Amino acid sequence: MRAPRVDVETLSPKRLGTIAMVALAVGLAVFGVKESVRAWQMRRDMHAVEREVQTLRAKQEQLTRTVDRLRNDPLYIEKLAREEMGMVREGDTVLKFPSQNSPGTPR
Repeated sequence: MRAPRVDVETLSPKRLGTIAMVALAVGLAVFGVKESVRAWQMRRDMHAVEREVQTLRAKQEQLTRTVDRLRNDPLYIEKLAREEMGMVREGDTVLKFPSQNSPGTPR
């Protein structure tokens, strides 16, 4: 069964206007939903980037303070040398203790 054929010439201007408005409304609704989702995603991404920028600025500030201490604080350099590199000052007494429960060592 076929749908009745509508002759464009027999449509009234009012009916054509209604059809055009419905088609426009549907098009805008589809476009609007799609763009709303896109805008929401962009806002979410923007907030994530802002948090990352804030984290990076804090890290940069910490690194700036560390660089300043490395350039101007000899005691900080000495502390790092002792803790991270195991260095000792001349005249220091070094005590070495056997490690506890290391494999292959008798009790």
